[in-house]
Amino acid sequence: MRTLFTLFIMALVLSSCRSTELIRPGDSIEVAYEKAMNQFENENYTEAARAFETVVSIGRGTDIGQDAQFYLAESYFNDRRYLIAASEYDRYVQFHPNSPRRMDVEFKRAKCYYELSPRYKLDQTYTRQAIENFRLFLSRYPDSDKVEEASGYITELREKLAKKQYTAAAFYKRTSRYNAAAIYYDIVIDEYPETKWAERSLVEQMEAYILYAENSVPRRQAERFQKALDSYNTYLQLFPRGENRSKVEDLYDRAQRGLAAAERRDEMAQSD
Repeated sequence: MRTLFTLFIMALVLSSCRSTELIRPGDSIEVAYEKAMNQFENENYTEAARAFETVVSIGRGTDIGQDAQFYLAESYFNDRRYLIAASEYDRYVQFHPNSPRRMDVEFKRAKCYYELSPRYKLDQTYTRQAIENFRLFLSRYPDSDKVEEASGYITELREKLAKKQYTAAAFYKRTSRYNAAAIYYDIVIDEYPETKWAERSLVEQMEAYILYAENSVPRRQAERFQKALDSYNTYLQLFPRGENRSKVEDLYDRAQRGLAAAERRDEMAQSD
């Protein structure tokens, strides 16, 4: 019985403490903000977000309201509710465009979309939004101490986009749709030339054109072998010391033999 009574008293005390931590009707904006900050500093980010929402609603146009808007976005970010956080960072910039926090806010907005970026097989809308926001950040704040970090995120995200296109191309190649494969490899080469997938794509594109030629009707083979040789020339220009150089040379010999045979066949057909 004494144990139950003790537990009851403790629950009452905790409940009382909790009620003093929450914003109540009649609290001044200063008191409400202090309570919200206490929740934030104690890493109770869900409660902090609710509290800062209240402070923002009653303090719009004040310095406290401006601070509350920033910490509202921070609360959502720390709570891993990145889409809502991005929206709140947007709102901060919209209402406080001259704030000294703007640079950090724009970086964190971009970071929200980075965190939302899924694995490469899924839709990459958030990945592209992250890249766009990081690029905007770099153009606006070229002297920021976060330039290197932002650039690193862009590189990482572009590798992911390149991998998605490369994987699509590989699927088409694997299922004998060689022309479609070559087109998707071309997207990687043109749009993501600095990634590790670009060199691989040129090698695979060359092979895709060779397979396309070898599986074509005789009158179309020569032009398709020639496309393989064009890919070879592009490879030499972009990756003269590429790690796949030996494979490319083997494919070059194969394409040359195929082209020579196709041209002989075309000449014989014309003479007939």
